[in-house]
Amino acid sequence: MTMSTARVARRIAAAAAYGGGGIGLLGGAAVGLIVAEVQLARRNVGGLDEEPPIADGRYGLAFSRGTRQPPLRLAFLGDSTAAGQGVHRAQHTPGALLASGLAAVAERTVELRNVALPGAQSDDLDRQVSQLLSEQGYEPDAAVILIGANDVTHRMPPAQSVRYLNAAVAALRAAGSEVVVGTCPDMGTVEHVYQPLRWLARRLSRQLAAAQTIGVLENGGRTVSLGDLLGPEFAANPRAMFGPDNYHPSAEGYATAAMALLPTVCASLGHWPASDERPDRTRDEGVLPVAEAAAVAASEPGTEVSPVPSPPGRGPWALLKHRRRRRLSSAEGPHTRTSSAA
Repeated sequence: MTMSTARVARRIAAAAAYGGGGIGLLGGAAVGLIVAEVQLARRNVGGLDEEPPIADGRYGLAFSRGTRQPPLRLAFLGDSTAAGQGVHRAQHTPGALLASGLAAVAERTVELRNVALPGAQSDDLDRQVSQLLSEQGYEPDAAVILIGANDVTHRMPPAQSVRYLNAAVAALRAAGSEVVVGTCPDMGTVEHVYQPLRWLARRLSRQLAAAQTIGVLENGGRTVSLGDLLGPEFAANPRAMFGPDNYHPSAEGYATAAMALLPTVCASLGHWPASDERPDRTRDEGVLPVAEAAAVAASEPGTEVSPVPSPPGRGPWALLKHRRRRRLSSAEGPHTRTSSAA
């Protein structure tokens, strides 16, 4: 399936770059059934109308003592997962967890700004980027984008989805920001989506995730595959990893996702050990053609893909890594004295 995913991802990415339409392996009837199942699942769970907690603010204030370094600026964009919907405390949102972890690793204060919108599709990213960059004097050092689930459930053509994401990444990179994208999660994990539609939903999600990776790398960003929101933990204990609505992650689920994103965000800013930048063959890391790396990452949640110089006369290549995660506990909240990270 990996090679099939790579082929489809290349076609979607090419269509996104050159203005083509939607491309995929599944017919409209199959997609319609998946959408109907997911929408039914969402009607069967509660709490989806609750506003996510606001986590904007500064983290790791203890690191501001005795230094004149300005805070690192971390931005979050995307959909309800990026906003932290499903938890009730700001410190349990992925933005807060990541800001807290980054502060601990970099030993600097981190200023978090989250403009994600629950229910957003990729076509909302332009508005979010404009909102973020229009704030006077605000230029994020790093931006994290979590997007794609609503594109699948609302039947947005994948080439359009990737095109909108590419434009957002390009705009953020032009503003001087490092960009890390958590690619489309596995919609086959939704509890009320049953076989064989669960398999089809997984295939659609992986196709989009792989195509997102190709586009993001072409525009200078990095990706981390979220897949089934980091695999074994969710499969083994979904009741703990999903929140009360059985659709969005719980505090523990968001911490698991943040653990996977943290090393990549830190590495993009130069705050991760240089020794970890080299491929580790014992962890199945290496340099691959971009489409192959994207397909592998889509099938292996938690995998980072970043651009590398291409060999002369060859197509684009990418570095595929399985970074060691740092266990994160709950952040203490914005404007607090210290941050929490193992």
